[in-house]
Amino acid sequence: MRQVSWVTAALFIAAIAVPAAVTKSQANRLREAAIVLHEIHKAPDRDIPNDLWAKAECIAVFPSVKKAAFIIGGEYGKGVISCRHGADWSAPAFMILQKGSIGFQIGGEAVDLVLLVMNDHGMNRLLQDKVALGGEASVAGGPVGRDARAMTDAQLKAEILSYSRSQGLFAGLDVSGGVIMPDRDDNHDLYGAEVSPRDILVDKRVSTPEEASGFISALRRNVPPGE
Repeated sequence: MRQVSWVTAALFIAAIAVPAAVTKSQANRLREAAIVLHEIHKAPDRDIPNDLWAKAECIAVFPSVKKAAFIIGGEYGKGVISCRHGADWSAPAFMILQKGSIGFQIGGEAVDLVLLVMNDHGMNRLLQDKVALGGEASVAGGPVGRDARAMTDAQLKAEILSYSRSQGLFAGLDVSGGVIMPDRDDNHDLYGAEVSPRDILVDKRVSTPEEASGFISALRRNVPPGE
């Protein structure tokens, strides 16, 4: 019986993929995403409501999205996403946000975007190769403040709630028309070409890189040391 237990444990360990070395650009993206979340958590009156945060299935952060890129027709914003597993979070997967419709072409400065995926249907949409925000997945600008009891009907029904931060101001932003997809190159480089976004986010077939510890801590709404 003990031998069977050891064999089972060995098979389980073997099923968990060990990430490769995190590149400098990947580490920077994880660090910047953590900074975005830590900074918005500092102001509870302008933060994402706790009850929405607690209900979110997954959270994606796109630091410093260049709005000008959407106007000239190019890509993009690069970000990271993690999905909830009980009291903890999955290893991060890398994502890309592509250009949107005319309504998303609103200026030239950089903005930080935060997306809350509110249900399993929205999460499964994001696991596809490409999903159109506001089309294949319903999206609405989310409320800010200490609670979400004043949400509109559109916000209550949305699969994804979206937020932006620009020049220190944090608010809900409707990003309908944007397209979000897995960043295959970075995911394959870190976790292996055979590992899918579902393996990373839902099935937890990969371990969390050490460089993602700050991002995971921010998802838990922990305050960084010294603050």
